[in-house]
Amino acid sequence: MTNYVIDPPAVTAVPVAGGGLFPVRRVFCVGRNYAEHTREMGGDPDREEPFFFTKPADALLINGADMPYPTKTKDLHHEMELVVAIGTGGHDIPEAEALNHVYGYAAGLDMTRRDLQAAAKKTGKPWDMSKGFDLSGPIGEIAPASHVGHPSAGKIELVVNSVPRQSSDLAKMIWSVPETIAYLSSLVVLAPGDLIFTGTPEGVAAVVKGDVLEGEIAGIGSVRTRIV
Repeated sequence: MTNYVIDPPAVTAVPVAGGGLFPVRRVFCVGRNYAEHTREMGGDPDREEPFFFTKPADALLINGADMPYPTKTKDLHHEMELVVAIGTGGHDIPEAEALNHVYGYAAGLDMTRRDLQAAAKKTGKPWDMSKGFDLSGPIGEIAPASHVGHPSAGKIELVVNSVPRQSSDLAKMIWSVPETIAYLSSLVVLAPGDLIFTGTPEGVAAVVKGDVLEGEIAGIGSVRTRIV
């Protein structure tokens, strides 16, 4: 017997390679973490402090499900990313200890209503509705770090309708995974179940209904969705 006045929301959970489910608490995303993508977005790739935005946990899209083309946009973009799953929380985590807090890794897509984002940037308003809309985070299975290790390099790529769109290497991230965890944990207390989308390489572009997106990160796994 509980005192909830409405039914509590279901727990969002991502399948784990080999079995089990990873319950998701929060989703943090790193902005502009590859130099070439920063340039293509009109920014300066100098190594400034990282910045973050968020998605709701229930924005994640799992099991290769179709993604509905969102409302209020005519310019939906893909952003292929390495996702870090936090297994042990902490505050002010030292960089040298950061990987001890990682449960595993996944391939994910930070889908973006680019026209809404551009309008928000122009007027100095928040990006929330360009990034955190429903089903805006397709994600593949989480590969436990105990099986795959902690990748600091490796190919990250996305093809759309079998045509290459994004291709880079994790080694080109401006802020590494340990640096990102250490910095983010100075801003918030990280907790088990948190996910961190670590930024996208160059090659972001628009997709339309009917497009099939297939991403892969070497040694980690894949993500797939179809825009409907």
